[in-house]
Amino acid sequence: MKRRVESRYKSKVIPRSFRESDLILRKTHPLQIEDKLSPKWTRPFRIKQVLGNDTYVLEILDGSEVPGTWNAVNPRLYFS
Repeated sequence: MKRRVESRYKSKVIPRSFRESDLILRKTHPLQIEDKLSPKWTRPFRIKQVLGNDTYVLEILDGSEVPGTWNAVNPRLYFS
């Protein structure tokens, strides 16, 4: 049963991986969404460092680092 659940999950998951200096958008925290017209994604960030296991260190475009590390589930690629 566990193998069936795992294979079903892996068939639906879209693998994401980013490189250093890619621009991404970060998902807004649900408590920061004021109403249904609020943006679901926040401003573009740059990936400063790839730590492995789809974990990233982000920085704001002005060069200041965002505290903490971020997983590949939260961001999506930013197309300008």
